[in-house]
Amino acid sequence: MRVKHIQILVAILLLSFLVTGCSKSSNISSSPPANPVYERVMQSGTIRCGYFLYPPYCMKDPNTGKFSGIFVDVLEEAGKNLGFKIKWTEEVGLGTMIEGLESNRYDLVPTGVWPNANRARHASFSAPLFYSGVGVWVRSNDNRFNNNLQAINSESVRIAAVDGTIEQLIAKNQFPHARLLALPEMSDFTQLMLDVVDKKADVIFIEPSGGVRFLKHNPGTIKNIAENKPISVFANTMMFKIGDSAFKSMLDTALTELVNTGYVDEVLSKYAPQPGVYYRLAPPYVVERSNKSKD
Repeated sequence: MRVKHIQILVAILLLSFLVTGCSKSSNISSSPPANPVYERVMQSGTIRCGYFLYPPYCMKDPNTGKFSGIFVDVLEEAGKNLGFKIKWTEEVGLGTMIEGLESNRYDLVPTGVWPNANRARHASFSAPLFYSGVGVWVRSNDNRFNNNLQAINSESVRIAAVDGTIEQLIAKNQFPHARLLALPEMSDFTQLMLDVVDKKADVIFIEPSGGVRFLKHNPGTIKNIAENKPISVFANTMMFKIGDSAFKSMLDTALTELVNTGYVDEVLSKYAPQPGVYYRLAPPYVVERSNKSKD
């Protein structure tokens, strides 16, 4: 009897061990990867991009479907150096682009995203390639706000902005009493400037490159009254799913390499509508000059 009891006890312990072991093994295998974007990209060899069209950051030829622009050129070069293919998967709206990252429809929104506190709660960002100052643009003959931007904060003033943009947040937060004219999130930013010219709006907030490009085809129509002191300054980055440290480290290294070799400067010079519209990165180092004494 005692032998049988011992055999039964051993059988129970063995069964318990097997069940526990299988349970632990199951838990380990079912746990999500710590860096899902990085692992997916490494396995597929492709970075899938959600993009928004915004000249000259990202442009698409309507006839050929070919992409070009500052961020297109830089990411394609970074992808070549990393050994990855870049796939421009789908056009996204500025107000909904984070949802596509969260649902894994694409790995990256690389076309010049401006980070802010609200976006940082839901997404991560690459190291910046350059910075943009936000100008305050009005009709060229409108002098109501010269040297007094607070005069914009009035119910008699109309501000136009695209839904989901940081420019819309600037309007809401800094000029809450002004009337806001909201354009759909997939709107062409040129429409904002046309609304000012056509007197549908009085003020818009855009970076200088957009205004300069518009003025080349519509001279003397609008002006930037915050040219010397932008209302805000933002980094131009690439955005991806929050918390993927391995993917960020890899991407930042590839982008920093292109900054340090001068490639990014060349691309900015290629696409800038005029010098000075983009704030380039300052070197994070000091080069010492040797003072050799003359013989």
